[in-house]
Amino acid sequence: MDPEIRHLRAICAIGDAGSLSRAAGQLGITQPALTTLLQRIERGVGGQLFVRGRSGVRPTALGEHAIARARLVLSELDGFIGDLARGARSPSAAINMGVAHMECVGTMLSRMQHAMPGVVMNLLVEPSAVTLTQSLAHHRLDIALVGMMDDYPVPLAATLAQRTFIPRLPVFVAMADTHPLAAQPSVALADLAHEHWICPPGPDDGSLASLRDACRHAGFEPSIRYQAPSGGGRALITSGQAIQLVEPTSKPVGGLATRPLTGEPLRMRLILAWQRDRITASEATDIYSAIAQAYSEHAAANPTYAPWWAAHPEVHPSPTGR
Repeated sequence: MDPEIRHLRAICAIGDAGSLSRAAGQLGITQPALTTLLQRIERGVGGQLFVRGRSGVRPTALGEHAIARARLVLSELDGFIGDLARGARSPSAAINMGVAHMECVGTMLSRMQHAMPGVVMNLLVEPSAVTLTQSLAHHRLDIALVGMMDDYPVPLAATLAQRTFIPRLPVFVAMADTHPLAAQPSVALADLAHEHWICPPGPDDGSLASLRDACRHAGFEPSIRYQAPSGGGRALITSGQAIQLVEPTSKPVGGLATRPLTGEPLRMRLILAWQRDRITASEATDIYSAIAQAYSEHAAANPTYAPWWAAHPEVHPSPTGR
């Protein structure tokens, strides 16, 4: 068997994820298809690369050697593609970027413009992970910061470069600041059993299913009564008629309070993904660094989110992007 680039990316993805199902999601293929591909690779190299266990898969000695060699090849390939990208798009050409709806978007844009003077940044703020990933796959976007629910990852095309921005962050709940539970530092999901919910943004990418699963685990079926575009439900919340899941940097202002959910029953992650033929490795690093500084600044300044953020330095993105 002659090894292909997709084979190298597959074994690296499995090694990074520690799970065939998670790796399949990252590669944008089904788990059976990835299992078949892995078996074909193992037959080609003449040995087992991964061992299955209760908690997932782990590489064998041969697997560790194969992953290390694959990373070297992929690093050289990505550098080569980056060189082509520099020829395909001049340094002054516009970059089309998508980003999940977050409080720090304005600061992110300012930081990116400062880090990349002369480059026009066209920005799409979009809560749906599916919309962002499809826009990347169809070349409508060059790079995107995508928010995904932990238990419902959205597959990214295997042709995209990607980097985990924040591996884990909690999902908060927004309610009126006059709500009796707003006086508590955190809110148990079970205590929200009789509330009416605004449907989470991007229901097609798992946010609604994740909410339903968490509520059922807490012993109730949520009443999803309202549909509202991003930010359009504030009046319903502040009037006490609805509550809504929000990302943790959301500002608790204007009659609205945000509170963490006790025990973190809902979590998400942020992934930075980009087109290898449009964004160079240097540009990806500059963008990562700019948004890392902006996000960290807002997280530390948010009175509700700051305690969690300070207590979990292991999830902080690198301020230098390296």
